[in-house]
Amino acid sequence: QVRLVESGGGLVQAGGSLRLSCAASGRTSSMTHMGWFRQKPGKERVFVASINWGSDIPDYTDSAKGRFTISRDSDKNTVYLQMSSLKPEDTAVYYCRVAYASVWSNFWGQGTQVTVSS
Repeated sequence: QVRLVESGGGLVQAGGSLRLSCAASGRTSSMTHMGWFRQKPGKERVFVASINWGSDIPDYTDSAKGRFTISRDSDKNTVYLQMSSLKPEDTAVYYCRVAYASVWSNFWGQGTQVTVSS
């Protein structure tokens, strides 16, 4: 079992920036990836970005490329998502997720709301 705690969401104007954090505790030693997903009202939860815990290689959905940066602090088992040039369509609840053996687990944090006003 792993516990994930997200923070850093909020209300920001279009063009602004936010930095999300997700701290993992519990079963962290065998994580292969940590990532961010988001869910808009009435929509399914979708992938935003991930980072390979061993190689530090990131991966992004197309809409995040060039605007979002994922990073990690392995000593703190924490992953960050720096979001810049935010758009109203980035408004969603952002969730953290971990993968083991490169397979996403079913463990989720409570999510953090990001609202971008136009």
